[in-house]
Amino acid sequence: MAGIVSVSQKDLAQRRQKIRRQRQIKIIQAIWRTLAISGLAGSLLWVALQPIWVLNAPKQIVMKSGGQLLSAEAIQSLLTISYPQSLWRIRPNAIADSLKQQPNIAQATVSRRLFPPGLNIEIQERVPVAIAHSPKKKTPAGLLDATGVLIPLEKYTLVNSRFKLPNLKVVGSPEQYRSYWSQLYPSLTQSSVKIMEIDGQDPTNLILKTELGNVHLGAISPQITEQIKILGQMRYLSAKIDFSQISYIDLKNPGSPLVHMNQTNRKVNSQTP
Repeated sequence: MAGIVSVSQKDLAQRRQKIRRQRQIKIIQAIWRTLAISGLAGSLLWVALQPIWVLNAPKQIVMKSGGQLLSAEAIQSLLTISYPQSLWRIRPNAIADSLKQQPNIAQATVSRRLFPPGLNIEIQERVPVAIAHSPKKKTPAGLLDATGVLIPLEKYTLVNSRFKLPNLKVVGSPEQYRSYWSQLYPSLTQSSVKIMEIDGQDPTNLILKTELGNVHLGAISPQITEQIKILGQMRYLSAKIDFSQISYIDLKNPGSPLVHMNQTNRKVNSQTP
């Protein structure tokens, strides 16, 4: 029995020694990992602080819209960045937010570029659907998108010099039609009658200039969709009435449209089929 006890104690001593060695190895490995990570972090920090990672000029910024590169002039007009500036101090989200404050930009994404150092910017422009005209000025006041945002013409042409002006014209101040534009425009896009101009100077009587003549809608209301639908059905009048003799079409009550004629100024109750 004495032999068995001595062997067991020796075995236990060897196991304890083995465990201590394993612990020492793990501690040494942990120290080396810490030193390696610290060294790598220090190296990266040193690299990051080098003068190469600096934004010195707009030419280091690549800005695209719909896959098309924007000119340096356009970039300078849209961004307010001071030069030189460390690439790591720049906040991409803040730049994206400032770009979205521009009236002609709907969305923007900004990211840092390491090789070569600079910024990559992708913007999504608002799509103009109408030309806004002030009643007192002959030149356009700007462009309107489908949501009613007024875009300065020079701002839009600087970014997109090849765009084609919309055919639809809106007369009136933005304050007059901004409140109902998001309701009016979707209805107009459904019209089968060509609409060239919207006169919103009088909020109590919206006037459309169409291929059938002037159309009086009255104050904007939820019945605008029905009014536009009735306008499309009035195409049949070409077989009964000379459009050149029409003074205006009254659709204030879409259930009973009236056609006011020139000269005699007689009214024609035009019940649609």
